[in-house]
Amino acid sequence: MKMIIDTDPGIDDAMAIAYAVAAPEIELLALTTVFGNTFVGQSSRNARYLLDRLGVDVPVAQGAALPYGASDYQPSAYVHGLEGYGDMMDIPEVGRNHALPAAEYLVEMAQAHKGELVVCAIGPLTNIADALRLDPAFGRNLKQLVIMGGAVYCPGNITDAAEANIYHDARAADEVFATEMETVLVGLDVTLQTLYTPQDFEALAGASVDMGGFLRDISQFYLKFYKEAAGLEGCGLHDSTAVIACAHRHLFDLAEVGVSVALEGPELGATRTDAARPKIKVCRGIDHAAVVGLFSDHVARLP
Repeated sequence: MKMIIDTDPGIDDAMAIAYAVAAPEIELLALTTVFGNTFVGQSSRNARYLLDRLGVDVPVAQGAALPYGASDYQPSAYVHGLEGYGDMMDIPEVGRNHALPAAEYLVEMAQAHKGELVVCAIGPLTNIADALRLDPAFGRNLKQLVIMGGAVYCPGNITDAAEANIYHDARAADEVFATEMETVLVGLDVTLQTLYTPQDFEALAGASVDMGGFLRDISQFYLKFYKEAAGLEGCGLHDSTAVIACAHRHLFDLAEVGVSVALEGPELGATRTDAARPKIKVCRGIDHAAVVGLFSDHVARLP
């Protein structure tokens, strides 16, 4: 499966990218970056550093710095840390970004791999909406778009109504959901069931000393947030679950519904079923033990 991950690394993004590199069924072609967990420049730096640490030579194309209609943006540093990788502060600048901006790169790659390319979007959907604005055929050229975002049948996490990735650019998300293409939404309805505990991280670090140890170390900040904010002894495998859903659809129960996004008021960013919209596949159920097991088994194979 040819894949590009659109990402804002981010601790859980790093976990998802590590999984994609480890999974034999995935051919990771590139990363595109967006604002979200970090400023977009930090996202790109973190992506390049992670790929270098994984020993993977694929492009990083930098994308949107701001949500549609916004003049500034401030990441939630209390979730992922000031630099995006928890308490890690001195993240080296490795390599350089691709010459094309993310949206142009996505359009080019979708044309080059027509009907084969899976884009897994695990940050705000601004780059995806930009690509659709650049080329209305972008969505038709993809094999599928898999999104980590939304909370269609459950409460949100950044507000009672909204999940963070959708909330951070509700207008872009609404444009994406209005477009006819093969789309799978992997939201809080299922990702909150994939609890990864401190003991799981320790076992991962024991099996994969470098990458598993790195993920364990940066996750301490994230685990502390989950414990203080939600009283949980562990964190959800949000982004990794979306990557897993790309190739292991049988582990999910899907509903085919249209979705729209609230664009104002206290419901801003809420993902609602909408019969007037093109139908997409929304994950409603999950074999959480199998998903967590796949993540551990695959990442444990990394050095």
